[in-house]
Amino acid sequence: MVVNPNFTDKAKRDYELIRRAIDHNDRNAYANLMGNYRDSIYFMLLKMTNNKDDAEDMTIEAFGKAFKKLEQYTPNYAFSTWLFKIASNNCIDFIRKKKHHLISLDKEYQDEAGTELAQRIPSSVLDPEEELIKSQKIKIMREVVDKLKPHYRILIELRYFKELTYEEIAEELNLPLGTVKAKLFRARDFLYNIVQRSEEHI
Repeated sequence: MVVNPNFTDKAKRDYELIRRAIDHNDRNAYANLMGNYRDSIYFMLLKMTNNKDDAEDMTIEAFGKAFKKLEQYTPNYAFSTWLFKIASNNCIDFIRKKKHHLISLDKEYQDEAGTELAQRIPSSVLDPEEELIKSQKIKIMREVVDKLKPHYRILIELRYFKELTYEEIAEELNLPLGTVKAKLFRARDFLYNIVQRSEEHI
């Protein structure tokens, strides 16, 4: 695939990382892509949401969606342009939904039927995604987790590395149980996507 000749050195660097991530399931490439744009994405989303918690959540979700669709990226335009578009569009949808349903990270998420999302995330029974993350492939995630904001990193380390229950994490961090479940629910797709990509190479 031909790279846009107008790409800057930064854009070319990103494309090389993307190829390493896709072709070789290179966990360091994922981590580097996230490290290159995490802060920029976060501050853009902070301006859009005016809420630090929402901005952190949206940052994680933006990278999760981008990495899940990474094979759809084409080098006709810079990765940063593509990533920022995903992040901003996702945030706009979130703001609209939040405004309409009055969703708060300090409350239990609800789906369209009014069912509390956190109630569908059992604290004692691990689902297949968590079983996968608990396995030896968890080592792949450490480079990526190290790139996360401290608040998210602590949550993920307590849940997946130290294997604490949601209740234990809520008590440890003095956070509402619903907040813990909602944040980890968002982060899990991002983490699982990278682990799944590397599954054949373990």
